[in-house]
Order: sequence, then structure tokens, then C-alpha cells
Amino acid sequence: MSTPSPSTPQAAVAPAQHRTVLLNEAVDALWDEAEGPQPDGIYVDATFGRGGHSRLILSKLGPQARLLALDRDPEAIAHATQGEGAITDPRFRIEHAAFSSWADVVAGLGWGPVQGILMDIGVSSPQIDTPGRGFSFRFDAPLDMRMDTTQGESAADFIARASVDEITEVIRTYGEERFAWPIAKALVALRDEGKSVRTTGELSAVVARTVKTREAGQDPATRTFQALRIQVNRELGELEDALDAALRMLAPGGRLVVISFHSLEDRIVKTFIAKHSREEVDRRVPFAEPKALMLNAVARIKPSEAEVSGNPRSRSAVLRVAERTDVPWSLELAGTEPDRRRAKKVVERKAASPRPGAKSAGKPAGKSSGKGGRW
Repeated sequence: MSTPSPSTPQAAVAPAQHRTVLLNEAVDALWDEAEGPQPDGIYVDATFGRGGHSRLILSKLGPQARLLALDRDPEAIAHATQGEGAITDPRFRIEHAAFSSWADVVAGLGWGPVQGILMDIGVSSPQIDTPGRGFSFRFDAPLDMRMDTTQGESAADFIARASVDEITEVIRTYGEERFAWPIAKALVALRDEGKSVRTTGELSAVVARTVKTREAGQDPATRTFQALRIQVNRELGELEDALDAALRMLAPGGRLVVISFHSLEDRIVKTFIAKHSREEVDRRVPFAEPKALMLNAVARIKPSEAEVSGNPRSRSAVLRVAERTDVPWSLELAGTEPDRRRAKKVVERKAASPRPGAKSAGKPAGKSSGKGGRW
């Protein structure tokens, strides 16, 4: 869905109930301070949410700059285009699309290379706090979890059709949950009795009965809810695709700014930046020409103590920044599908590894774990 912008600029203020994490740090990282306070060019906010980052970016851009925002949540699009909080700045445009498609949207508009892209990965506070969206175990509501409610399979639909092995792999890999197999087995047993879980309350109850030990200060359903949300929205695959596009679409000197909130996401971002910014010597051919690097690693930033105190949900956030070099993009340098499959296996091995001193609560030895959900 495309929404053209009216021609009258305005200063819009983000709603008080939603606090944008690492707001100033992320926006300041989009360009080098040497460019001055009002840079021009094309910028992308690939995850609009409630528009905190977009509004601050617009306040700092030059008059000839353009900002493209994307979000796959229809509620986010409505927030940007309707009511008193609508953004009417003529430099702004928003599209209803997944953040992985940001390069295609830019190309479709006929816009050139971009000077900066910002991605704020994961679920937003309004999504968590709206009971009907099904993201939170704090409310009893339909078990949906789709960020784009106009398409795709809900979490309840996934549980209703997936095998024990598929559910196990999703919960173990994306939730790093060591009780994944008992939880999956309990869910399928209920389904076989004609009682497949359809609400957040039902899912929470199954997990509570199955998980024998609890982490201090954490609901036992936390990891299972995270895993199903990632599966339903293909979050890690979306992130991989969006990062790959940055190599192709960022102009030399353009900035990549990514905020992640859990280890699976941050590991992907960290690995991606390292792969394209660090020189590696092949010991088999030590005198070979060094590989041309398409990124420079710029910064890793965590929220301040003051931000965490005022917004506890920011505690796990990590901001990583990289800058595009002038090395031309090529498939050879960008990496191939086998590279991504190898990286996926590394993430899965780390996610499946038990914590030091922890007893295994997974599937009994000798049983096949089968195939898991898609990356």
C-alpha cells in the first residue's frame, strides 16, 4: 500500500505511551557529523513502528532530502497517515511492506542509492500491549502474532498443522528453549484430542504445565512466545534479506544502522558486519591479494543506564553501525546462499547448546528431531 504525502510540512510528535529505544543514538548514527546538521539525500526507516525515528530524522534532514518509511503492520501505516499524528511532510513517504523488501521499494520508486538505512528489529510496544494482536501472554486473546494481519499464517494455525518435530525445532532454535520437545509434544497431544490451542491463555497454560524450572523474573512462556512470533513473521530471514540489500543499495559512505533486541538477531547483524568489514587471511594462500571489503564497522552502542531505568524494555537493545565503502557490489563479495546456510547452522548450534550446568530436558536420545521451521 502506498500513501502519497501532502505538500504541507508539519512537526509531528510521537505518542507518549510509546518510547522509541536508542532514539537519538540511532538517528545520529545515520550520517557522519562532518556532513553537517542538515544532510540531503535519500534515507530509509525500514521499520516505522510509531514513527519515533522517522520524526526525528525529518527534523534533521535538509530541504532536498527524502525519507522512505516501511512497515508491514496496517496499524503502523494508519498511525503515519491518519489523525492528528499523521506525518504530512512532503519529504516523507510510507509504504505498506516488509522491511526485507526495502531495496525493491526504493528501486520501484526510481530513487537512487540511499545515504542511510535504519532498521529497528522485532515487535513494538504497541503490538505487545494490544491484547487482540496475540503477542503477549499477559492477556488472553486469539493466538495470532502476525505483524501483517492481512496475510500469512497465525501462530495458532502453525500449531494446528505442524508436526512435533517442526514445533520442537522452532521453539528450540528461535526461543533457545531447552524444554522445546516436551512443550511441542504437549501441544500436539492436545491437538490430537481435538483441543488445539487457539488463544494466548491456552498456550501459556500448556507451557506452565510443561516447563519444570523457571528463570528468575521470567514467565515460563516467554521463550515459546518469542519463538512462535519469529516463525510466523519469518523475522530472521527478513533480517538477512534486508542486510544483503544494504550492500547493493547504500551509496559509498552510506550508513547501515540496526537495533536488535535479542541474541539471535544481534548475532546475525554482528556476523554480517564482521564478514564484510574484517580482513581474513587464507593460510593456504598467505600472499594472495586481500579481499575487498564493502563495509567499515563504525560502532556498537547500548542504552544508557538512564534509558534503561526509564524504559526497562530497552535493556537488551544493541545498536550496530556500519558504513559502506566504495568497493563495488558483486555476488562474489556479497556471499552466496551456501554462505547463509552455513551461518544458519552456526546460529542453530549455539541456540541448541545447553547452558553450562543445565540438565537436558529435550527429546530423549535416539529420537530424530526432524526438520525445523524455515530460516
